[in-house]
Amino acid sequence: MDDRLYEMIFKRKSFHLFRDLGDLSLTPEELSDITDVFDTLTPLYPDIRTMIRIVPAEETNCKRGEEYCILFYSEKKEGYLQNIGYLGEQLDLYLVSKNIATLWFGIGRIEEESCEGMDFVIMIAIAKTETNRFRRDMFKSKRKALDEIWEGPVIEGVSDIVRFAPSACNSQPWLVKNEGELSVFRYKKPGKRGIMPADRVSYYNRIDMGIFLCFLELLMSHHGTGYQRQLFSDDGEDREFTLNARYILNR
Repeated sequence: MDDRLYEMIFKRKSFHLFRDLGDLSLTPEELSDITDVFDTLTPLYPDIRTMIRIVPAEETNCKRGEEYCILFYSEKKEGYLQNIGYLGEQLDLYLVSKNIATLWFGIGRIEEESCEGMDFVIMIAIAKTETNRFRRDMFKSKRKALDEIWEGPVIEGVSDIVRFAPSACNSQPWLVKNEGELSVFRYKKPGKRGIMPADRVSYYNRIDMGIFLCFLELLMSHHGTGYQRQLFSDDGEDREFTLNARYILNR
């Protein structure tokens, strides 16, 4: 992944409402660049076909004041949800670098549920804004404490920052166990669901896991922590711990 995305981790925020963003608008050239950049991103699963479409906001059910929505499509294969999260978060950080406000909109609905043999997965709402509308102090945002998402020795510059990965309804469904190697789990606290419909929790949380892995790998790479990654099947079943990835760290 492009190390230039690292700095955007500290700048990005989720624009739950696109208000008071100034008088700027996305140009046709910027929209074309978004599509071009998506084709250069690093996938989590290279064998899964994906694509994006950018449509005016009124063609979706997202009514947050955005200009456009980026629609993500994918083949339905093992790991496709994590793959979209991983790719989509790279695109999210790229958009932040161009002063484009973003929101992962999980309950998005569209008319074209399939495109070129691929199924719609999720959307990101976007609008052009000014750089002063982004986050100035990431640590003021609400996230779980480090000891809630990380067990074992911490990695300087990684463990405390990876907490700020975005997730559906801010559910933060992850747990890392460092036992000489990093085991990354999709974690569901027993008896807790939050505001998401029960039948959609694991769907969005698997996308969240791809977002989290994107953050984790950007941080480790930036700080010189080498690794070998192994991915694991996640069937979306409602269990407390589901292993998604393991990282053997290069010493």
